[in-house]
Order: sequence, then C-alpha cells, then structure tokens
Amino acid sequence: MRDEEWIMVRRPTVADLWNPCSSDSTSRPLKVIFNEPAKYWTDALPVGNGRLGAMIWGGVASELIQLNEDTLWTGVPGDYTNPNAPYALSEIRKLVDSGEFAEATAAAAKLVGNPADVYQLLGDIKLEFDDSHLNYDKESYQRELDLDNATVQIKYTVDGVEFSREHFASNPDQVMVTKISGTKPGSVSFTVYLDSKLDHHCKTNGESQIIMEGHCPEKRIPPQVYADDKPKGIQFSAVLDLKISKGNGIVHILDDSKLRVEGSDWAILFLVASSSFDGPFTKPSDSKKDPTSDSLNVLKSISNLSYVDLYAHHLDDYQNLFRRVSLQFSKSSRSVVCLKKNRRVPTTAERIKSFQMDEDPYLVELLFQFGRYLLISSSRPGTQVANLQGIWNKDLEPKWDSAPHLNINLEMNYWPSLPCNLSECQEPLFDFLSSLSVNGRKTAEVNYETSGWVVHHKSDIWAKSSADAGDVDWALWPMGGAWLCVHLWEHYTYTMDIDFLKDKAYPLLKGCGLFLLDWLIEGKGGYLETNPSTSPEHDFIAPDGNRASVSYSSTMDMAIIKEVFSVIVSAAEVLDKNEDDLVKRVRKAQSRLYPTKVAKDGSIMEWAQDFQDPDVHHRHLSHLFGLFPGHTMTIESMPDLCKAAENTLHKRGEEGPGWSTMWKAALWARLHDSEHSYRMVKHLIYFVDPEHEKAFKGGIYSNLFAAHPPFQIDANFGFTAAVAEMLVQSTLEDLYLLPALPRDKWGNGCVEGLVARGGVTVNICWKEGNLHRLGLWLKNRKSWRRFRLHYRETMVSVILSCETMYTYNGRLDCVNTYSLL
Repeated sequence: MRDEEWIMVRRPTVADLWNPCSSDSTSRPLKVIFNEPAKYWTDALPVGNGRLGAMIWGGVASELIQLNEDTLWTGVPGDYTNPNAPYALSEIRKLVDSGEFAEATAAAAKLVGNPADVYQLLGDIKLEFDDSHLNYDKESYQRELDLDNATVQIKYTVDGVEFSREHFASNPDQVMVTKISGTKPGSVSFTVYLDSKLDHHCKTNGESQIIMEGHCPEKRIPPQVYADDKPKGIQFSAVLDLKISKGNGIVHILDDSKLRVEGSDWAILFLVASSSFDGPFTKPSDSKKDPTSDSLNVLKSISNLSYVDLYAHHLDDYQNLFRRVSLQFSKSSRSVVCLKKNRRVPTTAERIKSFQMDEDPYLVELLFQFGRYLLISSSRPGTQVANLQGIWNKDLEPKWDSAPHLNINLEMNYWPSLPCNLSECQEPLFDFLSSLSVNGRKTAEVNYETSGWVVHHKSDIWAKSSADAGDVDWALWPMGGAWLCVHLWEHYTYTMDIDFLKDKAYPLLKGCGLFLLDWLIEGKGGYLETNPSTSPEHDFIAPDGNRASVSYSSTMDMAIIKEVFSVIVSAAEVLDKNEDDLVKRVRKAQSRLYPTKVAKDGSIMEWAQDFQDPDVHHRHLSHLFGLFPGHTMTIESMPDLCKAAENTLHKRGEEGPGWSTMWKAALWARLHDSEHSYRMVKHLIYFVDPEHEKAFKGGIYSNLFAAHPPFQIDANFGFTAAVAEMLVQSTLEDLYLLPALPRDKWGNGCVEGLVARGGVTVNICWKEGNLHRLGLWLKNRKSWRRFRLHYRETMVSVILSCETMYTYNGRLDCVNTYSLL
C-alpha cells in the first residue's frame, strides 16, 4: 500500500463502544414548550451561566427579561459572636437536665442572633416593539427552552413576517446574549432600556450602550437614600451593548437612557454585569473593585467575536457538561395503552396537567435533565452557591430571603452533582464551606467556648455562621456545617481525588470534628449527648403537656455526628493519619454516641425520649438522615432499623412541599422500594396554578420550576438525585443496579453516564423491567478497583482496570472489554 492510500482512523470513544438499546432509541427533544407569552413569573424561562441569570417572558409587543447576578445581596460582613451565649448555654443545659423542656425552649431564645441578609435582584431589560406586534398571529407563536443547547427561542408572525429571538447565557465569555431577527429585510424595530427595583441610575454610553449603576441596601430593610448619600452596600453595574445589521438600520438615543433601533435586519444585545463584592470578609466600602470598569472590560474582550463565535463557545462549554448523561424511559409493553395521536406538540404545562392520568415517562426524563440544566446554569467554579432559588429571583424581599438553608435545602441543591456527572458544579459549595469555617471558628470559640468551627441552619453571602433570628425550633441548630462536611467525603468517593481530600477536605473535617467533640457532653447512661438539641423545625409535647422544641441528643444530631466521625476515620485511613490525636478521640467517642431507637409505634424515634408528636405529618425527615443522605443505616447492616424507617415514612405520609416529597423519594429508593419511591415522583408532578397555589403542597409550575409553594429550586435538584438513586446506588465496594426501578412505569429504558462511588461511570439498559446490558469504566488515576455488582438476588465480584470499558449482560456475565487508551 502506498503512503497516500493510508487513512487516519480515530480511536473509538465510549459512545462508539456503547450502543443504546432501549426499546425506543429515537432521541426525543428535551424542550420546555409554550404556545403563548408568559403570564406569570413561573411561566418565564430561565437561562444562566452560573453567575448571571435571566427569566425570559417572551412577550410580543413588549418583552421583559428579568436579570440576576449572584453577588447582589443586602448587608455587609457581620460579627457572628455573642459573648453572653455561654451563660445562656449553661442555663439551658440545666433546664434540659431537669426535664423542663418548655422552659429550656424559652431560654434558648437567648442563643439566637441577628437575621441573615437577603438575596437581591439585578434589574430588567425591557423591549418595546411596534404597535403592529399587537396583532401577531397567535397560532404562529412558539416559545421554548432547549435543554440540549441551553437556549431560549421565541418565534411568531406579524403580517407574514416571522420574527425570532434567541437567548443564551455564556459561561466562557461571561455575557448574556439576545438575537432579534425578522425574515423581511429592515423589519426589526424596537426600543430597549434597563431598569431595576434597587436604587440606580441609567445613562447611555456612546452610540450603542446603556450603563446602569446602582447599589444594594446596607441593611435588610432598605433605608431612605438621599442624593448626597454615599451608599455602603454592594455596588453593581450592568452594561447593555447593541449591534445591528450593516446596511439596514439606525440607532437613536432617547432621553439619554434608551436606545431605539429602526429598520434593521437583525439586532444583538449583549448584557454584562459586575459588582463590588470582593469576598465575604471585605466591606463593600473597602472594595477596590469598579463594577462599571469590569463590565466594560468584559465587553471589550468579546468585541471581536461574532454571534456565531459566542454561540459556539457557549455550546462547547455547556454541552461538555450536559451531554455526559442521557436518559430514556418508556413504559413496559404490558402497560402501554393505545391512544389517539395528537398532531400538535403539547405544551409542557399540558403534559404536567395530564401526568396523573398518563404518567408519561418522557416528562420524567425532561424533569430529570431540567435539574441538571439548572445546576449547570446556577453553580459553576468561581460563582456563589446555588441559593434557595438558584440565581432566579424577582423580589427585593424574596421568600425565606432566598438564603442558603443548611438544614436540608442547600445540601439537596447539590445532591445530583456527583451521581449525575457534574462534580465541577459542586466547587462553589466547598468555597462557601471554607468561608463558613472562618467565621464559624469565632462563633464556636465565643458562643460555645469550643475549638473547631460551627455553622447553624441559615447563612448568606457574608458566610454567616451564628444562629439566625427567629423561632428556636429552626434557628438553634448547630449542625449545618457538620452536614455540609459530609459532601467533602462524598466528593472524594466519587472522584477519588486524593489531593482534594488532603488539601481541602481533611482540614475542614478536622475543624468540624474538633467542634463536635467539644460540643458533646457527658449524659445519662454513659452516653455522650448534645444539649441543647432540636430536630429541625419540629416541636414535641413534653411529659408535662407543654409544647417544646429543645431537649437533648435528637436523632438527627446523633446521625450527623456518627456520619462525620465515620468520614473522619475513613479519610484518616486514606491519608495515613490514623495516629492523629483527633482520630483517636473520634474513635473513642464513636462507641459512646446515643443510639438510634425505635418508638412504641415501630417508627424511628425523632428525639432521645419518645415524646408525643403534635404533627406526625411534619415535612422534615430529619431522624432518617442516617438512611439518606447518610450511610450509617443500611438494609444489610441494620434491617430492623430500616423496617422502622419504613414505618416512619408511612407515618409521615405523602403530603408536603416539593423538597420534602423528593427527600421521601430518595429515602424509599434507599430502602429499594420502587413502588413508594415512584409514588413520590408522581406526587411531585402535578400542576400548580400561581393564582391558586397552596403553601406546603409541592407540585410543578408550567416552566418546570418546583413549588414549595412558592418556588424553591431544591426540589428540582432533589428530583434529579432521587431518580438517579432509583437507578444506581453505590458504596466504595458495592454497586447496586436498578435497586428501585418501577418496572411497570419505566419498563424499558437506558441511562448513560451516571457516576458511582469509586469513580465508576455506569451505563444501564433494561427491557421489560429486566437488566439487559451494563457498561462500566473507571476514569480516575488508580489503576484498578474491585467491586461487588448487585442485581436483585445476584452478586458478582469484578475487578475494573482504569481506561477500560467492560460490558455485561443481564446475568452480569462480562461479554466484552474495550480499551479506552
């Protein structure tokens, strides 16, 4: 063969080696679809690049694009210490020891502090089109969010001219982009301006830019601001830049604050924004950052990039994350009912409304991937953590301050990051945790006279570590930092990144462990106890008949401490730190922790005593932490406690806000109960009408945002994590396949790209509810790992080598290996 006859053949990729084998291999578009403009905020469609967020309403004659930037908060760095706390703590402990729980609860109010600060909004882009748009063809209107390319597109027709708008938020170029075009030359005309509910002013800059400058309040309640005041809160700037087609079109400046486009073929809007926030320990008044200069520099950096370039950068960055996982479900052929075909593609709202009847598995796929989309869009390396609303907020006083809540909500936001192949998106959580530990060290030392660091249930951008102002049953809960520390170990178990464990995780774990060891005190029966102790947001009836929330050694306290101590010991073994004094103290304390107990009714006791529960259907599942997300209560090691956990779930019932429903779904999945796990999935997917929503009832809005109500993003993330838990569960040694698959509801399917502990990527196909094909491969630096594969009653021990793909049949026989090197 002559040289010129040689051809280059690329090395096969995982996608080449793995052939999806679900019964319906046709790829279905992952789109959130509307056939009319938004009427409510929860009809609008979200885009985001981790830092900048927008809600696209899709209006025709006038359009509203609501903007957020993740560092816009009220306030300044605070003092999270209380020198009087030790005296109050001593008093409370004596009252608890005396069984005076109501009195202890009243006294515990002395330990709560000042309220957390509040997430703010950036402002709006407002577009006003010609009056002719009032008479658009309503049948032609389309509005959709395509999850595969993270783009919102709007199309409609006016007098035979089709107009379109495309919106995306680019992470690599840090810009939000909107393209407006029409099929007829010179048909694009509109006015654009910026606005905000915050104190601000706008001005034009040159012939094609609008600059909006403003500031957040220094305090939670916006004070009166006068023209000669020097604001002390976080400063911000947003700059809108405009480009139009060459040849056709002209731009006019209106009122020195608006831009008017006339007769263009197309127009592109670039929105960038910056703030003066310079970390949680720097006062805004001391910040050297210039938000306007920073924003203009971003625009300058992309000035030579075309729309095609920007879109290509956006797609490459986003799809590198999003396309790691694919999921397809279809019902078992035994449960398929023939329906008349509807030629019109139903809107997403219509599909939500019909789900309770048709149980469309495609909608489950969409909602699963929507959670991954939201995480990619609201949490990237270098950004703030995804808060209670991600980065999408329309209010100056959002519900619950839109602040990170550490007694379930913030943790749930990051549940899908590891199993759903988005480990990078968890990095902001660890940056936040590092900041919390700094303030938390001062709080621990002053408030509780302990070593280490502590964080309570609610925080903010200033890394607030002390107890929040409010009712004791939720404010007084010093276990928030400890729960977050579990995520450090989880990150290691999924990525096997020993440098992360050594340099980032273990120092934080050590500080947390030191606090917990000091916080534990000698209790009855030789046990170490926590006092005061609460079970998040829940009260009990004390033996004297009074309602109270403060006692000792709540089950959740003990479960979190057991989990953290277990993590510290495991991390020490990996890092060869078994002889460290901390590890020795932890090992000694482990055997003395108050055990989980079963109540008279067969459920898990929520408190150390079998108190009467005034609300057996309470939304929190705190006392089941050891089952999920913890690992200290397992079917194999503690079948009796798992039976009690099952009784507890039945006792709690199925009602509750969205996040609670998804916690229940994950708990049932951990119990390998597919029926009840699916019931929770189905329970979440019912339509919420914004005009008739009911608090604490859960559900889904028309744009797939999950409802508390109102909107809380944690249930979206919890849904994605719960579905993943139904399909794959793991430890560092064990891999459980389809442990909670609802075989009649999702009888056929294929999932690709989920990640298990040990750094294993997992592909699974199943047919008629039975495992059909399995693919596994390691991507970490360790050369090999041993696993036990579990499928129903079958267990097979396997050894996986790095950069090799292994495929198995439904009997777990290895049928092929492929080198990925």
